Formats: sequence, C-alpha cells, structure tokens
Amino acid sequence: MTKVLVIEDQEDIRSIIVEMLTAENFYVIDAENGQVGITILQKEIPDLVICDIAMPKMDGYEVVTWSRENPETEAIPFIFLTAKASQNDIRQGIELGADDYLIKPFTRAELLGAITARLEKQEIINRQTQKRINTSYSYLASTIRNDLNNPLNYITSISEKLINEYEFMNREEILKIIKEIYNLSKNCQDRNLNKL
Repeated sequence: MTKVLVIEDQEDIRSIIVEMLTAENFYVIDAENGQVGITILQKEIPDLVICDIAMPKMDGYEVVTWSRENPETEAIPFIFLTAKASQNDIRQGIELGADDYLIKPFTRAELLGAITARLEKQEIINRQTQKRINTSYSYLASTIRNDLNNPLNYITSISEKLINEYEFMNREEILKIIKEIYNLSKNCQDRNLNKL
C-alpha cells in the first residue's frame, strides 16, 4: 500500500485530503505543521509527501529543504499545496526540490493526477536504477569469474602437464612447476581476500 504523508496546518483541508486519499486506498499519515512532518519523516519513510507552504513553526520550503538534504528522504516525490500562485513562489518551490505544485483550491482529479504522475515517474526511476544495479552486478560477477578462471585455467594446464610428463622431467623442472602452481594459487587467494 502506498504511504503518503500530508503536511497541512489547516485542519479542514488536511481532513479532506486524508479522506480523499484513504478512499483511494492510500495509507495516509498526517501532520499539522512542518516540524511535526519532519519528525514523522525521521521515523517513517513515505512514498510521497504532500505539503502546504505557509505553516507555523516550519514552512513547506524548510521541510522540502530538510528532506532533500537527508539521504533517506532525498528522493521521495514532493508535492506542494499552496494558495501562493505567483511564478516566483512556484519557481522557489521547484528550485528547492519540489516535484509538483498544486494551487488551492484544487479538485480531487487534480490531486490524484499529480500523485499518480509523481508515483509513476518514481517507479520509472526505480526501474532504471535497478537495471543499472543489475548491469553493474553482472559485470562485476563476470569480471570476478574471469579473474578467477584465468589463473585457475593456467594452474589446471600446468598441473596436467606435471601429471602427464612427470616421469620425463627432472627434479628441478618438477619443483619449478610446483612453485608456479603455488604462486598462482597464492595470487588467486590474495585477490579474493582483497575483493572482500
């Protein structure tokens, strides 16, 4: 279930948003100001934040700034709700890290549309990130296999030579091959320890 944090100081507006989102099967947490919102953000990581701008104790700009400066919350989609509709207000919110901006009064469709768009974008980012992680993991696993297989292939080859030809080799040749096997084995072991 998608978890949404609603930070809004006007209780009637906050209640309406909570009811709307609960009816749409969102798990909703609400806060009456930015300070309480940040306390909640420190304890529970929501999938999306809806936040008013003009609030007592701590405004929405401070909340989004705090959110973007913390690794646990920096990527959470953030939607501002506000009666401030000037281009400067919108620009300031976007520059601080807000992903969207709804101007009061807004409709149910506008709110749900903004939430859906932000969550879909976040899902795309998550899929792309997972794809990059998988690609990096595959490359790393392949590199480690190759690093291990190359010396092991050589060890197998010279061991086989020793097994097949030891009767025709003198003591020095046998000792040389054994030392080579030992050194290659030791190098493989050291490499594996360094990768851990």
